[in-house]
Amino acid sequence: MRTRTKAAVGIGAAVVVVGGVVAIFGPGWYADRAEDAADEPTLSASAAPADGTDSSGTWAVSDGSFAGYRVDEVLQGEDVTVTGRTEDVTGQVTLAEGEVTEASIEVKVATIATDSERRDGYFRDNAIQAEEFPTASFELTEPATLGEGATEVELVGDLTVRGETRPVTVDAEVGGDGASALQVVGSVPVTFADFGIEAPNLGFVSVEDTGSVEFSLELVKG
Repeated sequence: MRTRTKAAVGIGAAVVVVGGVVAIFGPGWYADRAEDAADEPTLSASAAPADGTDSSGTWAVSDGSFAGYRVDEVLQGEDVTVTGRTEDVTGQVTLAEGEVTEASIEVKVATIATDSERRDGYFRDNAIQAEEFPTASFELTEPATLGEGATEVELVGDLTVRGETRPVTVDAEVGGDGASALQVVGSVPVTFADFGIEAPNLGFVSVEDTGSVEFSLELVKG
């Protein structure tokens, strides 16, 4: 569910990464590395609405899950979107009587990857400071009701990135069979300054002050 916001942590750091890479390798190299951004996460076609009635219990994040960031920038006058993702996501979600009562998600930020190894290296070492802050996380702070026959849910909780914790509201969708498998996808807007990150503006490239953390979680019971 909105737990994916945990991944949000990666977004802020990525902004700084972009600036560092450009400064070191120059605008030509940076432009050559731009690739199409990954699609936004969505529920699989087979994921029916989960009403929560048969879903009570603890669900664990499993294989096929991912989390990361999406950020927009202007590179030499052209709009560019950058996405970074990792499958190193762990955590648990608890459902009871049609509500999400607990959610704790953790993302290993050092493995968040874009289309550029150099950008990712700067992201790990300088922007997100992965050695000191190896994970980003999301903790649900308020119960969230799963409406019958609906997939949308708002998850209110704390997002922690690079040691800074901020309250967030995650717009998520939940689907699955409600018995053995659930999928939760979503994103949360992030302002980089809230996590102590300054979006770079180097003339030929400028990064927006905001971005988003996005995720897709495959959950199994137990």
